[in-house]
Amino acid sequence: MPVNEILALTMIGAFFLMLLGGLPVPICLAVCGFVFGYLGFGSLLFGLLPARIFGVITNYTLLALPLFIFMGIMLERSKIAEDLLEVIGLAMGGLRGGMALAIVLVGVLMGAASGVVGATVVTMGLIALRPLIARGYDKGVAAGVICASGTLGQIIPPSLVLILLADIMGESVGTLFAAALIPGLILAGLFVVYVIGLGIVLPHKVPALPLAERQAVSGKQLAGKLLKVVVPPLVLIFLVLGSIIGGVAAPTEAAAMGAVGSILLALFSGRLSLSVMTEVVRGAFKTSAMVFFILIFAQVFSLAFRGLGGERLVQDAFAFVPGGLNGQILFLMLLLFILGFFLEWIEISYIALPLFLPVLKASGVDLAWIAILVAVNLQTSFLTPPFGWALFFLKGVAPPDLTSGEIYRGVVPFIAIQLFGLFLVFLFPATALWLPAAIGW
Repeated sequence: MPVNEILALTMIGAFFLMLLGGLPVPICLAVCGFVFGYLGFGSLLFGLLPARIFGVITNYTLLALPLFIFMGIMLERSKIAEDLLEVIGLAMGGLRGGMALAIVLVGVLMGAASGVVGATVVTMGLIALRPLIARGYDKGVAAGVICASGTLGQIIPPSLVLILLADIMGESVGTLFAAALIPGLILAGLFVVYVIGLGIVLPHKVPALPLAERQAVSGKQLAGKLLKVVVPPLVLIFLVLGSIIGGVAAPTEAAAMGAVGSILLALFSGRLSLSVMTEVVRGAFKTSAMVFFILIFAQVFSLAFRGLGGERLVQDAFAFVPGGLNGQILFLMLLLFILGFFLEWIEISYIALPLFLPVLKASGVDLAWIAILVAVNLQTSFLTPPFGWALFFLKGVAPPDLTSGEIYRGVVPFIAIQLFGLFLVFLFPATALWLPAAIGW
């Protein structure tokens, strides 16, 4: 084996060792990229680096990231999710598992309104976890439905994952948003079926709201609250997603419109203040800086890895996978699923996925379909222990008597459901490709 290819493999190993040592991801990427790239080529290879970094920071599409992050944090700070949970929970409280169904629906709405998983999980954990447990819900089920519903923002547009995947795979953001819509709704539908089934088979784990609590609000009052609380976020979602999928606005323009819309929602709800705006701006800056820091240093890592012949190594390894193209796709899905136990989605997207991209492009497969498979797969990385971020987010706001073991137990059925949803999208590519084709993307 040539020396450079040995260096490429060693670089991957060094990266994982540094991660396990607790070093920040951007530092791991930068150190491995610079050190091993220099060992292989000296300073010659990095003459290309300024152009690569300039391409990242001037990418017009990526400007949508901080705007959507701002939008999601503003909706969380202005307590839109809190209002949605309260009203939809009351509307569905008569059903066994009604509160859990409300959480799934709010997860869909918040995912479609912001695409920020952490904000959704933390918000619903703070608002709904204690009331669910107090009303007799099984602790594991309560934790599982909150974590899983929060991750719907990973696949339901405008998802940050889809924006980055569009950049990596050379697809338009509008195409991926349209392609993700049906699979995202399928996943939410599977969650709903599971909760309803649980209410039938094990009703003691997901009891209905007490009758007295439901009768405290009249039907007319409930209808008024639904109109006041649910309609404004739906209008915002329609304007943002409709303008992108319909080709009226570019993703960045739609994201700017969404950011302004979230400010208006907070204003009309009476919750916009200087302190709220300061918190939102600071939070959006921090999150955006973290994302772009990783994106920039991922260029160093990928440039060194490709220069050392790592891309060819991956292609040669893929040639040994049985089953042709389907076998290669399934192998990629398995690998991404396993990496999800240890790495964040952004690391997997910008480190692992580009290694396999040349093979997939050469095969002629529709990259929009692959992108949706990857997005659904990456959604499970938020739930898989030991490093599932949704688990950490919920544990951080959970009452002390909710153990990590109960959270892990609660998310296992939802991980299985997500894998089943992934299998459906693999078996039926039209679930992802029909809508983009129908609207002409």
